[in-house]
Amino acid sequence: MKIVVLVKYVPEPTATWKFAPDLTVDRAGVEGRLSELDEYAVEQAAQLAEKGVASEVVFLTVGPAKATEGLRKALAIGGNTAVHVVDDAIHGSCALGTSLVLAKALEKTGYDLILTGMASTDAELSIVPQMVADRLGINQGTFAGELSVDGSSVTIRRDTDVATERVTIALPAIVSVTDQTGEARYPAFKAIMGAKKKPITTMSLADLGLSADQVGWAAASTKVVDVAPTPARTAGTIITDDGTGGSQVADFLADRGFI
Repeated sequence: MKIVVLVKYVPEPTATWKFAPDLTVDRAGVEGRLSELDEYAVEQAAQLAEKGVASEVVFLTVGPAKATEGLRKALAIGGNTAVHVVDDAIHGSCALGTSLVLAKALEKTGYDLILTGMASTDAELSIVPQMVADRLGINQGTFAGELSVDGSSVTIRRDTDVATERVTIALPAIVSVTDQTGEARYPAFKAIMGAKKKPITTMSLADLGLSADQVGWAAASTKVVDVAPTPARTAGTIITDDGTGGSQVADFLADRGFI
């Protein structure tokens, strides 16, 4: 079985993000890392390989040159090879454009099971896996807190607000996993050094049969129109309870339209 894990190189959450003149994130000007939520998918793929379920694990990313660092982190956790789609024309792509590039790359790599994180830690949209499934015409399972593979199907446990569901999905399929599946291992030094020798194949839009006008900023269905820093936190209102504290709280909330 061939597993392909979709991973994303995202800006470091604790860093001060910078924005380019077109209001997209200046990813070259901000330190980045493999999206933490994607690490759960990487770990699940590594475990399936160790159990003998997966004969090949491939990591796939779309992003700038520095995204290779994210692939190396994934390869240090497990896996055999990686694919990096890098092309200046991809800059500014929305979820629709990104899903198109991923789907075309997956058609090139081949797959039996595709794993993803539940969302990226920068955009937090949680919609790209569904878009990829639709473009490829394959089954999907979302927000899996647990998964197992048995022959030609994958079974997931999904926890909702009202119930725990178990869903069995015929392969080929794409499954997004949550942080309930278990923390990713911390790769040992030997694994980190070994990851540097694992092959990473690069692809361009031309390699995927796509043109620049199908993706990127110009083709994006959504665009950022304004960016402003978060206002500094101001001092709150202190209510001294002299016997009328409840009324004061009610008045405070009423003045702001909460009640």
